[in-house]
Amino acid sequence: MNARALPWRPSPVDGARDPYAALVSELMLQQTQVSRVLEKFGAFMERFPTVESLAGAPEEDVLAAWSGLGYYRRARLLHAAAKAVMERHGGVFPRDAASLLALPGVGRYTAGAIGSIVFGQRVPILDGNVERVLLRIHGNDAPPKDTATQGWAWGEAARLVEAAASPGVLNEGLMELGATVCTPGAPRCPACPLKDVCVAFAQGRTAEIPRAKPRAKQTDWFVVCFVIEDKDRVLVETRGETGLWAGMVQAPGVEGEAPIGLADAAAVVGVVAGEEIDRFVHVTTHRRVSFVVVRGVMTRATLTGSRRWVERGALEGMAVSNAHRRVFGMDG
Repeated sequence: MNARALPWRPSPVDGARDPYAALVSELMLQQTQVSRVLEKFGAFMERFPTVESLAGAPEEDVLAAWSGLGYYRRARLLHAAAKAVMERHGGVFPRDAASLLALPGVGRYTAGAIGSIVFGQRVPILDGNVERVLLRIHGNDAPPKDTATQGWAWGEAARLVEAAASPGVLNEGLMELGATVCTPGAPRCPACPLKDVCVAFAQGRTAEIPRAKPRAKQTDWFVVCFVIEDKDRVLVETRGETGLWAGMVQAPGVEGEAPIGLADAAAVVGVVAGEEIDRFVHVTTHRRVSFVVVRGVMTRATLTGSRRWVERGALEGMAVSNAHRRVFGMDG
């Protein structure tokens, strides 16, 4: 009754859940806020309405539809999972958690979410929201990411789902409670239906539990790239198949662990450097990427490797990272 209306959750009138929509939403929601997923989910499902359509699509089309969500490895795993459903299961989603867990990109949480919420299987789930609820209810201030803490939390989640009349409703309720009431900062404890049994609330320790996670270590990375235009065309290149933004489209450039001189970068790319048009820092989980964006003039050496001319309007339908969207001026 109090659940948020989300496009991957059908209304009671709509009936059963779609396992394909659930898989897409769960992979999108990994490390991405719900508000951002809401912006992309509908368009993605329109472009690939069935698991068959996604499995049969070229990878570059899948990456393009994912553009803006970041963490593009998830898009590749979702694509691989769709192929596995077609090849291993004849296009029919497996119902049990063990078979779901065997799909690419599907971990214990995602298998539990689909297995319980879509198929009613009695399997637990544990994400950051559920873990926070459990730690606060029990007043457990152990480090959240410790192996022992994770084992304890999975055990508690399993115990609850075994006792529940409806495992899917329980699991989704715990997720919703953590997302909307038992939030990391400023939890709405007076509105919480579990406040009377919550040890952290009784002890006034909701701000301390769970413990703050240590920040991920970030390394510096430096990029000099060149925007080369010819009327309504722009020159692009495709990144390699491994590493940061693998397989994505970008402006030709040079990058590395140390700052790069403009003259050196121009010589490597094979352009004549023009005016600097932007300078910014793009932060990922593990990197601080410092960009210098320069207008370039093409020479004979410029058109090498995967470089090619594309119409500016075509960039919107290509796999371009958020950082390189700024490079190309696509969000301005």
